[in-house]
Amino acid sequence: MKTWHTNRRCQYSWGRASVSPLRGYRHTGYKGIVILNKATGFSQSALAGRLNRLIDFAPVLIALLLALIVASVLLVALNANPLEAYDFMLKGAVGSENATAETLVKATPILFVGIGITIAFRGGMINIGGEGQMIAGALAGVTIALVLGEARVPAEMAKAPGAFDLIIVACSLLGGFLVGALYGGLAGFLKAYFDVNEILSTIMLNQIAVQMMNFLLNGILLDPAEAGFNNIPKTARLVSAAQLPRLSLPIGDPYLFARTRLHWGLIIAIVLAVVIYIFLWRTSWGYRIRAVGENQRASSYAGINVRRQMMFSMFLAGGFAGLAGVVQVLGLQYRLQTDGSPAGFTGAAGFNGIVAALFGGLNPIGAIPAAAFFGGLLVGAQKMQRELGVPASLITAVNGLIVVFVVSSEIFILQRSKRRVSLQETPENLDEAQGTS
Repeated sequence: MKTWHTNRRCQYSWGRASVSPLRGYRHTGYKGIVILNKATGFSQSALAGRLNRLIDFAPVLIALLLALIVASVLLVALNANPLEAYDFMLKGAVGSENATAETLVKATPILFVGIGITIAFRGGMINIGGEGQMIAGALAGVTIALVLGEARVPAEMAKAPGAFDLIIVACSLLGGFLVGALYGGLAGFLKAYFDVNEILSTIMLNQIAVQMMNFLLNGILLDPAEAGFNNIPKTARLVSAAQLPRLSLPIGDPYLFARTRLHWGLIIAIVLAVVIYIFLWRTSWGYRIRAVGENQRASSYAGINVRRQMMFSMFLAGGFAGLAGVVQVLGLQYRLQTDGSPAGFTGAAGFNGIVAALFGGLNPIGAIPAAAFFGGLLVGAQKMQRELGVPASLITAVNGLIVVFVVSSEIFILQRSKRRVSLQETPENLDEAQGTS
């Protein structure tokens, strides 16, 4: 192992294949000291590395356990048996084929938002605007689907079962992504160039998006057939060709999930989670985003355009939230409708995506099981409410408790990181670094 002190006048390119004078080394930084390992070797055994990762993940599981313990106290206060309540919750989440499908349906928008939150948080940006970005993306995607559906599909074929037009669906998804990205990028721009707190700006942008949705659904996007007859603002129903097909697995007869609401949006979300993992940890663009999130001053010194990366991370985060909104309509609702509140359309997926991202360790791959878990909590809570009369809103409190405990567990992880770095910065290692530099 070799150590390079970043306070020396060294020049190298972050994230590029050719790094000088550090060619052939991997580097991780902490407080101005870069620990380098030969690309062909390891400073510690692979087993010890895996053990460290497992230990770092343990606080997340402990946070979940503590949240469930506190929730048990609340259940007792509501005169409910916690074990019985959790049993009903488990059965409601995965107790049958339809329950499992509903869990995955709930998890799909949470996963999309969670991927975007991971990018933003890795870039040092706290994105609370998933709700508004979902709405912005949905408005754009639905408008494109309605226009193209009317232009490309004859009226007599509008409700034909099994029809699918890849152009309509692709354009709708792309439009939703771009508009959501621009909406999220606006908060990034305000932060990068005017130092406007992104927490405040994204929360305000949520409210703007809600009011814009209400205005449009009561105006030019209102379904003409519903005008004057229905108090719930909604768009016209999408043609069959603009709808995402149902997802089923070739297992059994009929196929698994063939009679459920599960759709291909789940597969799209999982594929994109893998793509974003590769993007963040295997490309120079992703490296720059993570570098800015770790230390803006060091990144700027290394030649990274910090403002650009801040805007880019929020741009991508908004885009994935926008995709969540579009997929929610194309795969599930087939029209955009609302009760006037953001949760009336999003189902609070914009906020649950934050919890899933944190629970998944701000890793797109980790967000997959985390989204499924929180989707199961939401679906299982409904059965718990039906069987025991316990308010399903208790799950909102559980989500908040998980966030508190997971964020608190970061203190333990940070202390372990400091301890590992201090062990690496022994006098012997420093003397070796001075002798080899």
